Amino acid sequence: MGKQKILITGGAGFIGSHVVRLFVNSYPEYEIYNLDKLTYAGNLENLKDVESKSNYRFIKGDIVDADFITNTFTENKFDGVIHLAAESHVDRSIKHPLDFVMTNVVGTVNLLNAARQNWENDMSGKRFYHVSTDEVYGSLHDDGFFLETTPYSPQSPYSASKASSDHFVRAYRNTYNLPVVISNCSNNYGPNQFPEKLIPLFINNIRNNKPLPVYGKGENVRDWLYVIDHARAIDRVYHHGREGETYNIGGFNEWKNIDLIKVVCKAMDKKLGRAAGESEKLITYVTDRAGHDLRYAIDSTKIMNELGWQPSLQFEEGIEKTIDWYLSNQQWLDDVTSGNYLHYYESMYVNR
Repeated sequence: MGKQKILITGGAGFIGSHVVRLFVNSYPEYEIYNLDKLTYAGNLENLKDVESKSNYRFIKGDIVDADFITNTFTENKFDGVIHLAAESHVDRSIKHPLDFVMTNVVGTVNLLNAARQNWENDMSGKRFYHVSTDEVYGSLHDDGFFLETTPYSPQSPYSASKASSDHFVRAYRNTYNLPVVISNCSNNYGPNQFPEKLIPLFINNIRNNKPLPVYGKGENVRDWLYVIDHARAIDRVYHHGREGETYNIGGFNEWKNIDLIKVVCKAMDKKLGRAAGESEKLITYVTDRAGHDLRYAIDSTKIMNELGWQPSLQFEEGIEKTIDWYLSNQQWLDDVTSGNYLHYYESMYVNR
């Protein structure tokens, strides 16, 4: 694709920071712009290792602000967008659904409008890549997998907002010929994930001998994908995915929540030198989440066959790496849980 200016939205977040790092390090000829609002889940400490690279720029801003997005596009003349910025926690969406409509739907449309206005005279070499979730497909029973052709059936305000944004992306291709591509991924895990999500939450709670809240009986099944494998898949889709296509990205790695939690407990007992079964005593069953989907599972055959991607790690190996990272980066975890990480932006950017 030659030299490019790429805007990565949500680049200070969990998945976004891994994508930014991969692109900055793998494509020194590109200019990578990380746009992030720096809400509770956006943490610039995630990118300390690349912030001084000559091909990296950080822009603080909100995708809901249409004028700001339009001006940012006009000033920087982006060739591509990898759109990851989103509200993503289902529990938060149940309490504050309108926040999810604004960020995930309105924010996406603002980006689409800015891309269309800036590219309308020359779409060649341009790409708008929208990163979505498998939750748009709804819930599976005991068998079958989500395919790219699976009808949408979102069951939570979060998944409904992501489904809506997916539809807008496809509509802009159909209506305005915008060059788009979409991917829908399964549950990610790995370094730098904000500890409201299951795996880092439980690692942190075990470390501090706090209860491990398990919804219902822990029977819900999820397909788990190591975040660095997801970043590699995003790289493949951005550069080689067919325009207008959707690619499902999963780990072929299904676990019942309770079984996954027991794997984490066993590994943590070993790492912390505790007696076998000690961490499992912290498991506490709580009232199930409203509208809790039973099972997600993705068929990644299309991206494997077309783009040559496949996950590099199985869960047991990935969870070992993940736990090692959190135990080796306890200051990061303490900063995130205390809110101290929010001061990093001021110390690094505001007074320069």
